[in-house]
Amino acid sequence: MDERTKKTAVVTGAGSGIGRSVALTLAAAGWAVAVAGRRAEPLEETAAAAGTDADVLCVRADVSDPDDVTRLFESVRARYGRLDLLFNNAGTFGPGGVPLEDITYEAWRSVVDVNLTGAFLCAQAAFRQMKRQDPQGGRIINNGSISAHVPRPNSIAYTATKHAVTGLTKSLSLDGRPYRIACGQIDIGNAATEMTERMQTGIIQANGQLAVEPVMDAADVARTVLHMAELPLEANVQFATVMATSMPYIGRG
Repeated sequence: MDERTKKTAVVTGAGSGIGRSVALTLAAAGWAVAVAGRRAEPLEETAAAAGTDADVLCVRADVSDPDDVTRLFESVRARYGRLDLLFNNAGTFGPGGVPLEDITYEAWRSVVDVNLTGAFLCAQAAFRQMKRQDPQGGRIINNGSISAHVPRPNSIAYTATKHAVTGLTKSLSLDGRPYRIACGQIDIGNAATEMTERMQTGIIQANGQLAVEPVMDAADVARTVLHMAELPLEANVQFATVMATSMPYIGRG
């Protein structure tokens, strides 16, 4: 791809799982990709996996830290001059399987700080850049979850934040219209990552039983993100659900 036409993306939570898969898919499609995460070593592993021909910038950043987020987007602007895509992916499930009454304030706050405040801070920084650049505009894709629609047992912090991400997506879509900033959301169910390993050994269901759940390849998610990303700004996938076909979502409960 000609350097003059190369598009630039920021992918948060890019050191593993879906974030890494999306970063690699974008890089393979010719995008310049800034990969962000809390630890430098996994980001460097993502960059190495992309190959020597890929244009990958590693930036260590905690999305819940406003100063880190500012530094991330300043680094992208300094290197590339513009931003075409933010994949707002960083997230944490928090204390899995802990009953609601036993969740500590600190555990609740840590999930909110990453999943909601972190997504807002990154979206705000991307919005500012996309609004002022020439040509104006860009795209933000938020990683929601099946839990943006229906909860699992003992997942109140994760579920509440993912419902809130949907509100974030809708507000960004509305506020971005005058500036050619499109915003969509991908809701993912049971992609095979470190976070979903327990799906394959048994996870509690709504009826209290344990069941092994099917998973899909994270590459299937990445291809969907790439499709959303490469649409012209006059078109937008507002919400997409990508899930393991036989997972208990339709009919859950």
